[in-house]
Amino acid sequence: MTATRILVLNSGSSSVKYQLLDMRDNARLAVGLVERIGEETSRLKHTPLTGGGAESRELNGPIADHEAALKAVAEELAKDGLGLDSPELAAVGHRVVHGGLTFTKPTVIDDTVLAEIERLVPVAPLHNPANITGIKVAQALRPDLPQVAVFDTAFHTTMPESAARYAIDVQTADEHRIRRYGFHGTSHAYVSRETAKLLGKAPEEVNVIVLHLGNGASASAVKAGACVDTSMGLTPLEGLVMGTRSGDLDPAVIFHLARVAQMSVDEIDTLLNKKSGMVGLCGDNDMREITRRMGEGDEQARLAFDIYIHRLKKYIGAYSAVLGRVDAVAFTAGVGENAAAVREAAVAGLEELGLAVDADLNAVRGDEPRLISPEYARVAVAVVPTDEELEIATQTYALVNS
Repeated sequence: MTATRILVLNSGSSSVKYQLLDMRDNARLAVGLVERIGEETSRLKHTPLTGGGAESRELNGPIADHEAALKAVAEELAKDGLGLDSPELAAVGHRVVHGGLTFTKPTVIDDTVLAEIERLVPVAPLHNPANITGIKVAQALRPDLPQVAVFDTAFHTTMPESAARYAIDVQTADEHRIRRYGFHGTSHAYVSRETAKLLGKAPEEVNVIVLHLGNGASASAVKAGACVDTSMGLTPLEGLVMGTRSGDLDPAVIFHLARVAQMSVDEIDTLLNKKSGMVGLCGDNDMREITRRMGEGDEQARLAFDIYIHRLKKYIGAYSAVLGRVDAVAFTAGVGENAAAVREAAVAGLEELGLAVDADLNAVRGDEPRLISPEYARVAVAVVPTDEELEIATQTYALVNS
């Protein structure tokens, strides 16, 4: 029997998201989430997708750690005949946020690979430790099974040095691995490829600006299938205005806050990562709530929205210059896929760049990739739902079958 199933694990600091897929037809067999790991109020929500129905099951109660969480996941999968001991399971694909410059493609995990992921913890202290924990627990549960790391940063390793380097002392930068790495790479890879397909072309034939707009947000310039620039940098803090992150900022703001406001490094870190962006500007990081408030005449919500859009326009313009020729702008992720007002506002006034949105097409909601630009527009504007789990599964399956 040929093994065709891939289990995708996304291990966070207190959560595990998972999907089991059959790569013969990319069908999802089960999806689930374990959250609040380590608390008394832990919850596992598991949804089997075989046999026609999608009846979710919930387990509530303390789940001590990631080992207990993955064992609980394994038990739920086994109830549906999808257990981790199945000979049909080909590999486990792990989302790993930071691969630095070492990992430019999906990689089978061994001790050396794991040690390098651990070495990168200082540049991804919020993410890599949790990813490592998930890998180690999965290895313990199925030591005979290939474990594959798929890196958020890998897609962006094709950026030229002129885009990836910061203009600081080279020796200092190299010693401390300070450069622009970029994130959301699996999403940018998937969406840029799907956008080309939507246009009826190969990825190598098109230049695409991808706007991944969720609570975290990033833009990328993809030239002939390869990333040549992206908005996030050493960390996911740089770039667009996000739900709780500031995005681009004069670095001297940090010195000012330390000297004048007497804030510690940790306090500034918390401010910029968790208390800034839309929540810092208007108290909300849910775009639905922000647009509702705007409709009621809330000026604070309107200003936050305008700042968000202003930054988006700047990146669309900048990446148009970087690419030279743009064939499509693709909106994706929670805000990008669902907030018609954001898409309309981001493109408004950019007619000289060949961009326009058809109001009726933009208002349509759907789960499939679609064009929302009028036929006369020189540049296609698309909504392309992202699927990072499928991308991880696809890369994992291709590697173990190569």
